[in-house]
Amino acid sequence: MPAPLLLPFLRLLLAGTLVCAAQVQAASDSLVVCTEASPEGFDIVQYTAATTADASAETVFERLIHFAPGSSALVPGLAERWEVSADGLSYTFQLRQNVAFHRTAWFQPSRPLNADDVLWSFQRQLDPQHPWHALSVRGFPYAEAMAMAALIERIEKLDEQRVRFVLKHPEAPFLANLAMGFASIYSAEYAEQLLAQGKPEQLNSLPVGTGPFVFERYAKDAQVRFRGNPEYWNGAPALKRLIFAITPEPNVRQQRLKADDCQIALYPRPVDIPALKADPELQVLELDSLLTAYIGINTRHPPLDDVRVRQALNLAFDKATYLRAQYGDGGASPAVAPYPNTLWGHDERLRGWPHDVPRAKRLLAEAGYAQGLRLSIWTRPGGGPTNPNPGIGTQLLQADLAAIGIQADIRMFEWGELIKRAKNGEHDLVFMGWAGDNGDPDNFLTPNLSCAAAQSGENQAGWCNQAFDGLIREARQRVEQSQRAALYRQALAIFHEQAPWIPLAHPKQFSALRKGIEGFTLSPMGSNNFARVTLE
Repeated sequence: MPAPLLLPFLRLLLAGTLVCAAQVQAASDSLVVCTEASPEGFDIVQYTAATTADASAETVFERLIHFAPGSSALVPGLAERWEVSADGLSYTFQLRQNVAFHRTAWFQPSRPLNADDVLWSFQRQLDPQHPWHALSVRGFPYAEAMAMAALIERIEKLDEQRVRFVLKHPEAPFLANLAMGFASIYSAEYAEQLLAQGKPEQLNSLPVGTGPFVFERYAKDAQVRFRGNPEYWNGAPALKRLIFAITPEPNVRQQRLKADDCQIALYPRPVDIPALKADPELQVLELDSLLTAYIGINTRHPPLDDVRVRQALNLAFDKATYLRAQYGDGGASPAVAPYPNTLWGHDERLRGWPHDVPRAKRLLAEAGYAQGLRLSIWTRPGGGPTNPNPGIGTQLLQADLAAIGIQADIRMFEWGELIKRAKNGEHDLVFMGWAGDNGDPDNFLTPNLSCAAAQSGENQAGWCNQAFDGLIREARQRVEQSQRAALYRQALAIFHEQAPWIPLAHPKQFSALRKGIEGFTLSPMGSNNFARVTLE
């Protein structure tokens, strides 16, 4: 090479090296997570889907009480301590000092977190006269399904950093409930600003919280971007950037992980786990989580209001074949009840419905449908932990129903649309799943099967059984776990006999990671938090 050209070449080479070094540094500060579905929104109190919670409650927002990483144990959150009265009716919380709300292009807070924010966050959901109560398009599904307005007598501001909840009756899971996403604390100052500007809808699209990550932007069905919160009270996260790459198809998530397009792939299919474990560039985490997969039977639609028809559906479906096809060997255990038998209150004597086609036909004939009937089966595209391959599941169910004379039409909806339509009760049968939010059996029963949940639409079966409802209501008010467990066992017997669901499986939870990812812990509640993740 001629000498005069050597110096410019070296300068160009050096510049390229510096750019590459900057890119490597940026990559070491950024985490891309391949997720399985789009969030329904970012105003978490309006939604129940785990994907929405991951994109809001686990990133932007926080609660008075947190769950310890990888556990259902309760630890201080925005409240540094609390006291419970001897009668179980009064809960007093001392808030942390100087907790900062996020600074964004759309909001600059003038003060730290105080008691007004706590009052606003709960009264908005509980008080019909609150100026924000009627502005929630989707309502407040958890608060409504759990009848929180009938439980909480009042919330008092004792001073700027202390609040007190006074209950109408004891509620055993109350503290655990306050660690759930619907109990997230919002900025009352930001809400006042939006209302004054006539932009209340921005609460759902431009969220502001106190969490470890600050929301930046959302490209629908493509990507959610966050930046690390340098003012986070519990220590700034190591990640400068957190990106959710929305990837509904499990195979694509797996391919992107292997190509290092994402460093964590959530919810790989159980049948793919052996191959992922064999890849030297990857690591696989697994956990016996509090997950339930089920088919909701819409009891509001005749003839599904007839218990004999519902029992016939349970008898017709070959669940053993379904489990093998969906989860392979060891990826899930068969479901008998709404929650896993690893959770206290389960009845070991309870047995699932066998696969019995002749008996199913007899029950249909007794109900007046010897000539068969027509139903719809609803599901989602892609796949997640409770439904790894929706196409296989619906086809297996369709074939088994045909064997007893039921013609079933399969309909597939994007996740958010599926949830919305099912809440409106438009389905006949819908494949659904539930991740326990707080480690208490009540969280599987009240939000999914209570009469209040049927009224709000969160109860996918629309099933309201007064005896069942009375038992779970009484169980919530008992303090002794043994007494609560006995009541739950009675309730589970009613659930089994009345068959508002086809219980399917209690899946294991899996996540696949690139080597070098540290600090990510699976939660038994199925949530995903990245506040302590580091990358080599």
